[in-house]
Amino acid sequence: MGSLFPLSLLLFLAAAYPGVGSALGRGTERARGSKGSSPTPSGTSVPFWVRVSPEFVAVPPGGSVWLNCSNSCPQPQNSSLRTRLQQGKTLRGPGWVLYQLLDVRAWNSQAHCFVTCAGKTRRATARITAYKQPHSVILERSVLEGRKYTLRCHVTHVFPVGYLVVTLRCGGRIIYSESLERFTRLDLANVTLTYEFPAGLCDFWQPVICQARLNLDGLMVRSSSAPITLMIAWSPAPTALASCSIAALVGILLAVGAVYLYKYLAMKSPE
Repeated sequence: MGSLFPLSLLLFLAAAYPGVGSALGRGTERARGSKGSSPTPSGTSVPFWVRVSPEFVAVPPGGSVWLNCSNSCPQPQNSSLRTRLQQGKTLRGPGWVLYQLLDVRAWNSQAHCFVTCAGKTRRATARITAYKQPHSVILERSVLEGRKYTLRCHVTHVFPVGYLVVTLRCGGRIIYSESLERFTRLDLANVTLTYEFPAGLCDFWQPVICQARLNLDGLMVRSSSAPITLMIAWSPAPTALASCSIAALVGILLAVGAVYLYKYLAMKSPE
């Protein structure tokens, strides 16, 4: 019974004075906390962001671009840029780093900006596209030869050719389309598309245009030629042949008429 007395007294005090129990509880928690691991350093819980600007940029093939990698870390441990493109100069300031990329020729590239702050690394990604809209799209005028029109469309100074689609339209209707995905050269190029169009009667006097379209993984770049009108050509050779035929027919009729006239006069003359 003697051993139960202190425990009964504690229970009695806790019931009579609720603050005593809570104080004992806090003391126990502090005692347990002193035996655990040390508190986590405040540096690891610092939130920060990483941004790159511009996030998307288009440059002509062979051009260069600057990327600004900024962050909100008070004391960044490291900042770097990873890309397959050729890197040039690097400029640094408080909370930002400028990276230069040189001789951009791949039509689609990525650059990843990494920043490490208090042991944690974050990144931001920029997309770089190299392309050149066609300098001109020219559709030659064509005349009917036989039963077909020979249409020639010239697309000049375009890149990348492997993502180019050339389309011919007559009166709003697609009459021919060709993708040039087989071309893999990484420089500006001139393209000429030739197509023999078997036009029908409803196609005469209809406007024809040539369209060049670059489909760059969601980025669509379009260019069109000035419209032309399908004309009917009158060849001089058939005209000359028809004139000769008419002259020959007239000669035959005159000869036949002369024969009949001679016979008629012979029959009327006295014996």
